[in-house]
Amino acid sequence: MGREVNDKPAVACERCGKCCQTNLTAYVTDEDIERWKQEGREDILHILKNERAVWAGDRLVSAKDGLPLQSCPFLVWEKGKCSCAIYETRPRVCREYIPGSSLLCPQFGRRELTHVITL
Repeated sequence: MGREVNDKPAVACERCGKCCQTNLTAYVTDEDIERWKQEGREDILHILKNERAVWAGDRLVSAKDGLPLQSCPFLVWEKGKCSCAIYETRPRVCREYIPGSSLLCPQFGRRELTHVITL
């Protein structure tokens, strides 16, 4: 079922991965971490601990080695489309993201195209 923002219809996600290339793990909440602990998702917690993102003033870098982070570590590419390796338990910021709601999305400004978000 699609969601709507400001009473305008939402658009379908094109699975381009642009929103995932921002490395949204930097915005993981304490609620997300607690859920992953309860779910026994040591795989997720290990990656977050070892690839913790830090804002360096103009970009996100790894706290481990200072190298720029290019995308979410859970972003997976399949046949030219992106998907999420932890979709069923993805962070809140990802669950609440609405395609077309930000300038980084190629669907920005096209919210009238469809009423359904395909996730």
